[in-house]
This record gives sequence, C-alpha cells and structure tokens, in this order.
Amino acid sequence: MSTESPILVAPHATLAGVATLTLNRPKALNALDTAMTKAFVPAVQQIASDPSIRVLIVQGAGDHFMAGGDIKNFSETLTESGAERKKHFLEMIHFIHAGIELMQRMDVVTVAKVRGACAGFGMSIAIGCDLTVASDDAYFATAYKAIGLTPDGGQSYFLPRLVGVKKAMELTLLSERIKADEAARLGFINKVVSVAELDAAVDRIAAQIARSARGSMAGIKRLTNTSMSNTLSAQLNAEAESFSTCASKDDFAEGIRSFIEKRPAKFD
Repeated sequence: MSTESPILVAPHATLAGVATLTLNRPKALNALDTAMTKAFVPAVQQIASDPSIRVLIVQGAGDHFMAGGDIKNFSETLTESGAERKKHFLEMIHFIHAGIELMQRMDVVTVAKVRGACAGFGMSIAIGCDLTVASDDAYFATAYKAIGLTPDGGQSYFLPRLVGVKKAMELTLLSERIKADEAARLGFINKVVSVAELDAAVDRIAAQIARSARGSMAGIKRLTNTSMSNTLSAQLNAEAESFSTCASKDDFAEGIRSFIEKRPAKFD
C-alpha cells in the first residue's frame, strides 16, 4: 500500500501475528476526511480476513492519534441544503460504522496506541479498541459540541459502559479536555506510559496476546463484548459453550502439557 494512503495496514516489523493500522494524515493531525472514511472499512476487512493476524495495533502517524473530523472537509458541504447535508453525512457515517462494528466482531484483538490529540471520532476508535494505552502527553475530548454535533463511531455506546452514564454525560455535554492520567483513572483507557516508552509498552502487550491461544483470546473478547446485553443465564450458556469449544482444541492440550511439564506453552 502506498505511504500516501490515508490508512496504512502492515505487518509489525518484529512481532509475528501482529499488524498495524496507521491513520496516515499527520499534517492534519490524522483528522477524518472523505478519503480516510472510504479507506477505513477495506482496511479493517483486510485485517479481519487474514488468519495470520492475532493482534492489531491502531495508531496515528506522527505526534497525534486523531483530532476528530476534518473541519475543512466538513466545510465543503456548507453550500448544500440541510437535507443534502443530512444525506451526505448519513451515508458517510453508516459506511464507516460498518468498520467499527467489524472491529468489535472480529477475532483479532485490537490495541490502541495513543499519543497527542485524541478527539471526536478518534476518541471513539481509541476507546472502542479492546485495550487502550496512551502516552503521558495524550489528551482526550469528545469534541462534538464545539461544532453542534452529537457523537459517532460508537462513542455514545462505549463511553457509558466504561465510565457510567453520569460521567459519560458530563464528558460529552461539557467536552472538556481530559489528560491521559485522568482518562486512566476514569477507566476509559487502560494504561499511561511515558512518550519514550509507548512503542515498547504496546509491543509487549501485543506480543503477549499474540503468543496466547487464538481461540482463548477471541473467546474472551467475544464474551466480554456481549456480556452487557445478555441476561445472566444467557451469559452462563455462552461461557459454557466457549469454554468447552476451547477445551476441544489442540491449544488446550498444549496448555495443559506445558503447565505439567513446567515450560512455556507453544500455541498454534
């Protein structure tokens, strides 16, 4: 893929089973424009369809993750009528939302690596990943209210589940800038490290997951993501099905043998 593409997908330089998805508009703080929107879903589909990929690191090119939507790109719609603008954005958002949904459904574990600005749709992507690690210079903002909009990218789904309805309402209505350490305290990111440590910290996490049994990691992701909408009985049944399916695999046998033999497991 050309380095001029707004989204770059590549195998990790040193870690087997790990790929990177890079939001690639660094001069615009990786803001989401029409070209990036069109590239997002095919990029996620490429990752989801590759059985060799176990972990996906989602990152921004340059010093920032994503500053949200591209305001200059948005301004190009102002010559249209209100009805035309609604049609334009409805089509655009439905398209990119298919990528957000696929990221949630696919077996690949997603890890957001956040530095600098993480706002609007960028915040939606970051908190929608399975794990989110930020550098201590990162900052987060819901951002939509500044231009008279409401959240997209699943932000209104993820945020209340991570921080509670009351705090999510505050973060969205006031749209104050939140530093990385406060984001971790609130629980919508997992870990904060220094800027210098960010790459190594995310690589350690990705390597650990990539070495684990794929069915186990995918099952944990699936069970956790569906738990909030399930009854206890339904979730218990889902756990039983997932557990027993994993137990039927060769990876389970390898895990048991390696434990008994006191050696690291070598999963397929």
